[in-house]
Amino acid sequence: MLMFWGCFIALITTAFAFISRAFMCNMAEMWPRDFGLDTVQAAKLFGQGIWSFSISIILFSLVIDKIGYRTAMFFSVVCYSLYAAFALYAHSIVKAPGLEGEALVAAQAKGLNFLTIGSIILGLGNGTVEAFINPVIATLFSKEKTKYLNMLHAGWPGGLVIGGLITLGLGSAATEDWRLLVYIIAIPAVVYLIMLARAKFPVSERVSMGATYAEMLGEFGVIGAAIALFLIFRNLGETFEWSAYAVYIPIIVGSILYGVYSTELGTDGAITGIMEEPMTKLGYSPLWVLIYTSAIMMVLRFFAGPIVKALTPLGLLAACSVLAIVGLYSLSVVKGMALIFAAATLYGVGKTFFWPTMLGVVAEQFPKGGALTLNAIAGIGMLTVGVLGQPVIGHMQEESAKTAIVAALPDVYPQVSKDETYFLGSYQAVDTKKVALLEGETKKKVEELAKEAKQSSLAKITVFPAFMLVCYLILIGYFKSKGGYKPQTINGQAASGH
Repeated sequence: MLMFWGCFIALITTAFAFISRAFMCNMAEMWPRDFGLDTVQAAKLFGQGIWSFSISIILFSLVIDKIGYRTAMFFSVVCYSLYAAFALYAHSIVKAPGLEGEALVAAQAKGLNFLTIGSIILGLGNGTVEAFINPVIATLFSKEKTKYLNMLHAGWPGGLVIGGLITLGLGSAATEDWRLLVYIIAIPAVVYLIMLARAKFPVSERVSMGATYAEMLGEFGVIGAAIALFLIFRNLGETFEWSAYAVYIPIIVGSILYGVYSTELGTDGAITGIMEEPMTKLGYSPLWVLIYTSAIMMVLRFFAGPIVKALTPLGLLAACSVLAIVGLYSLSVVKGMALIFAAATLYGVGKTFFWPTMLGVVAEQFPKGGALTLNAIAGIGMLTVGVLGQPVIGHMQEESAKTAIVAALPDVYPQVSKDETYFLGSYQAVDTKKVALLEGETKKKVEELAKEAKQSSLAKITVFPAFMLVCYLILIGYFKSKGGYKPQTINGQAASGH
C-alpha cells in the first residue's frame, strides 16, 4: 500500500501540472495576455503538454521493464524541474522593463518558444509518471485491475481539487504573478520522490508470468503501432517544422519494422476558460466548476468496484458517454448557479470512469501486452487530445465568437479579426489587440459577445463523447457475440475476483 499511495501522489503531481497550465492558458489575463495568444494558439500551447505526455508514455513502455520503474520515476522528477526552469525564464523575458511595440512582440515570441519547450518537457514528465504507475498497480493488484486502477486514478481528480483550491486561495496574487502556479507542482513531486526513492518496485506481471517481449509487441499490434507513430511524428513535424519526408519516412519504416518483428516472433482544461463568463457574472471563479466535477470523480473512483461489477466495464463506459453528452450540452445553455452545477454534476459523473476503466479493459483483455498495451492506449488517447482535441476545441470557440459578433455587429468583425492557420487549415480569430483599439460601447459589446460565445461552444464538443458512445456500443455487441465480457489472464485461465 505504500507503493500504491506513492503512485497515487505521483498522479496528483500530474494533476497539479495540468490544472495550473489549464488555468494559465485559458484565463485571458495570464498567458494569453503575456504572450499575445488567441484562443486557438492558447489551446495549441496547452496541447504541447499533452502530446509529449503521449510520446513518453509509449516510448517508456517499450523499455520500462529493462530500465526499471525507479529510473522512470527519477526521470519524471527531472522533467518537472526543467519545466519550472523554462517557464520561469519565459516569465523573465516578457516581464523585462520597458517593453513595448515591436520589442514587446519579439519578447513574446521568444518567451513563447521557451514556454513551449518547457511545456513539452512537462508533458514528458507527466507521461513517464503514467508509464510506471499503471503497470505497477496492475501488477500489484492483478486480480482486481479495474477496481484498483480506478482507485489509483482518483489521484487525478483529487489533485485537480487540491490544486484548484490552492489556485483560488492565491487569488489575485496568482493573476499578477503566475510563477506561483509553477511553484505549486513541487509540493507533491517532492513527496512522491521521498516515498518511492527507496521503495522496492515489483516485477511486472508480463515478465513474472513469462510472456516475451515479442508477445507484448504482438498484443499491441502493427495497426496500433502505425497509429501511434503517425500521431507522434505528425505532431513533431508540426511543432519543429520538419519536412514531409522527415515525418512520413519514420512512420512507414517504423511500422514495417514493428510488423516484421512482432509477426515473426510471435490504441478537463477547456472548461475553466469556457465557463469564465457565466461564473464571473455570478461573482465566482470558473475554476469552481472544474473543482466540483473533479471532487465527484475523486469520490466515485474510490467506489468503482461495485459499479463496475453491476454494469460491466463496457456498460459503464457507455453510460458515462451518455451522461457526458447530456452534461456538456446542458452546460452550453444553462444560466444561474443551481443549473450550472446541476449540469456540471451530470458532466462530472459522466467523465469519472473513462480513463481508468478503459485502462482496466485493456489490462484485462491484453495481459501479455504488459506496460506497452496498457500505456500505449492511454498515449494514443492523449496524442489525439493534444494533436486534435485541444486545437479543435479552441477553433470551435473562435467560430462561436465569430458567429455571435457577425450576427450582432457585422461591420465590426472584419476590424477585430485576424487570419491564422493550424493543422486543419486556416481560421479567423478575434485579435484582442484590435479589440483594445475600439472605443466605448462597441468595445464592451465585442468583449461580451466573445466571452458569452465560449459557453455555447460546449454544445459542439459533445461530438467527442458521442463518438465514444458509438465505439463502446460496438464493443459491447462484439463481446456479446463472444458470450459476454470476460477478463483474460496470461496463462489462459479465467481471472478471479470479478
